[in-house]
Amino acid sequence: MESDLGNTADRIAALKDHFVWHERFEPLQERLSLLMEKRLADLSADRITEARGIALSGASGTGKSRAMTHLISGIWKRFAEHDLPHGAIISLRVPSPATLKSVGQMVLRALGYKLSAERQAWYIWDLVRFQLRERKVLFLHLDEAQDLSSRGTRNEMTSVASMLKTLMTDEDWPVGIILSGTTELEEILNHDPQLARRMNTIRFDPISAGANAEDVQGLLAGYAKRGQIRLASDTVGIPLSERLIHAAAFQFGLVIEIIIEAIELAYVRGDEILSQHHFAQTYTDRTACADAFNPFIVDDYYAIDARRVFTRETDRD
Repeated sequence: MESDLGNTADRIAALKDHFVWHERFEPLQERLSLLMEKRLADLSADRITEARGIALSGASGTGKSRAMTHLISGIWKRFAEHDLPHGAIISLRVPSPATLKSVGQMVLRALGYKLSAERQAWYIWDLVRFQLRERKVLFLHLDEAQDLSSRGTRNEMTSVASMLKTLMTDEDWPVGIILSGTTELEEILNHDPQLARRMNTIRFDPISAGANAEDVQGLLAGYAKRGQIRLASDTVGIPLSERLIHAAAFQFGLVIEIIIEAIELAYVRGDEILSQHHFAQTYTDRTACADAFNPFIVDDYYAIDARRVFTRETDRD
């Protein structure tokens, strides 16, 4: 049994490692690649210009973090071709709740610098700028960047915007800023027009059954082939794809999560064919909802709020 579970874990890990190319990814890749090449050109010419940045926003589950992880992996390889260190781009996840001071401390730890005493935020960020310059960091990526201003006050957003602008406009060593987060991130950018004009902005919008059902159908077929599992007749076609999109609350990243979890369930049960039943049970496992609120079971699934969990008959209006 342990060896079977270990084999399942390995197969699922391989599926999770697989990156799915989607149409929203292309403009993000193009803009980030151009930003990187411009910085490399400046570096080769020993030229200092103000850095620019990229801000990627979207609802939770759209696949932002996965896209950024894939892109940054490619940037590391590109930097290696120029004999630049792995640390030429630093990618961090902003903790929640976050303060400007705690984020600065996190960046310093990532840079391998330990503070010897308690310091104020302005001192910490002066150290951050110095360490970024000393270690030749070209880009700083902050995921879940909406938490940079978790309290949402004007003073807090002003401080965050000023800090980001300072890093990008440093006269000695400007650093490109890459932000990814939920749509609350947009409030930080809109708070400061000077920051906003220095950023290329991209949003991952929700998908829809009408526009994306065929894409999801192909996505499911691709994962089934990669996972070496056959599809039952009730999983082939637009109807299942439409249910899947709804169950994922119209978020691309969650569609992939549900597909992989359904395949995992089939593996664990020793089933060789992936059916709609696996998707129904996966949704139940994720939400603990009654069957009457399971998009893979009921006919009128479009009336279900897939963002809710633990839903029962008593929750009906």
